[in-house]
Amino acid sequence: MKKSLIALTAALAAIFAANVSAQSTGPGEDKAAASAPATKEQKAAAKQARKEEGKKVSKAADVADDKPASAGKAKVATQSEKKAAAAKRKAAGAEATKAPKDQSGPAS
Repeated sequence: MKKSLIALTAALAAIFAANVSAQSTGPGEDKAAASAPATKEQKAAAKQARKEEGKKVSKAADVADDKPASAGKAKVATQSEKKAAAAKRKAAGAEATKAPKDQSGPAS
């Protein structure tokens, strides 16, 4: 009983000690001074300034710079090339199923 009570006391002391020191300021650190909340007029003026800045940026930006001129042309396979490739894949799959099973897997 004594051992569990001592362990519980030590755990609680560690928890409270961590909480006490978590929000303290160190040497040379100050907390920010409290400021008054912005008024409705200040918020409206800041919003208008952000909108004007956004308009300037959007007009100045050239959207054509973002995209490359051409990504190139894709190779178009003919019907006979497609059939040959499908036959090759089918033959490879059939060969893989006929091959003996590898014994390096997990033991069952």
